[in-house]
Amino acid sequence: MNRITQLFNIKYPIIQGGMIWNSGYKLASAVSNAGGLGLIGAGSMYPDVLREHIQKCKKATDKPFGVNVPMLYPNIEEIMQILKEEEVKMVFTSAGNPKTWTPFLKENGMTVVHVVSSTKFALKAQEAGVDAIVAEGFEAGGHNGRDETTTLTLIPMVKEQVTIPLIAAGGIATGRGMLAALTLGADGVQMGSRFAASTESSAHDNFKTTIVETNEGDTMLTLKELAPVRLIKNKFFNDVQELYAKCPTPDDLKELLGRARAKRGMFEGDLVEGELEIGQIAGLIHDILPVEEIVKNVISEFEHAKKEMSSIEF
Repeated sequence: MNRITQLFNIKYPIIQGGMIWNSGYKLASAVSNAGGLGLIGAGSMYPDVLREHIQKCKKATDKPFGVNVPMLYPNIEEIMQILKEEEVKMVFTSAGNPKTWTPFLKENGMTVVHVVSSTKFALKAQEAGVDAIVAEGFEAGGHNGRDETTTLTLIPMVKEQVTIPLIAAGGIATGRGMLAALTLGADGVQMGSRFAASTESSAHDNFKTTIVETNEGDTMLTLKELAPVRLIKNKFFNDVQELYAKCPTPDDLKELLGRARAKRGMFEGDLVEGELEIGQIAGLIHDILPVEEIVKNVISEFEHAKKEMSSIEF
């Protein structure tokens, strides 16, 4: 056991990212049942839908699971009350100041983890009293940090500054990637893209197939003026780039983005006009598998790579 498996009472130090439109109770419970920590992604759920998923997850697994909550959520007070009422044990917060809600969550017996993209924010999260940190590199899918710091450099820099458990995220989908992250100083890993392309993911099959077909160079970070997001290059992405050529204002970008663009792409399967969020590691994802098989493959490759490392001579 290490600090992450002890903190969450799980078998493997593998956390499933709480991705919008991908992370319903079926995915979260499957990851937890496989020995990791599954997360329900609250960012794409109305409060009553989140409550339903929490209750269904409790029935689907007797293992620990958590909820990922972007703190810029418009119904944040109601969401936090639901977490309290449903006695959720693990909460991963993101996109906001951890000082705002960490005391409330801790007072109600919850383990709190905050997602950061820099050493500066890692230190702020530690000062706020969180139990662990997810440090997410530039390779990650979805909404991303503005500094464009890669996982390879971010993890050791954060490790040098913080004392609480550290979870690496961004560009990790394999056992070798997991070994690399732990070697850099992480206590565990968070994987998003690999679990998005799973049988239990709530994403549309069109999106899952697109993840498998995505190659090196097929994703790019954009929309930094609003909130940086890594997208697969499709018609919508190209429309964004064409608009950038005209020096748009943030309002121009918001008008193009419109409403529910991510839902349209990832949940409803519109591969043309939808927003398709995924990490660079999609180029290493070649199949859609059940979660149990994904976790087994990651652990098997991790153990094999660890043995290979021990035999290397210099």
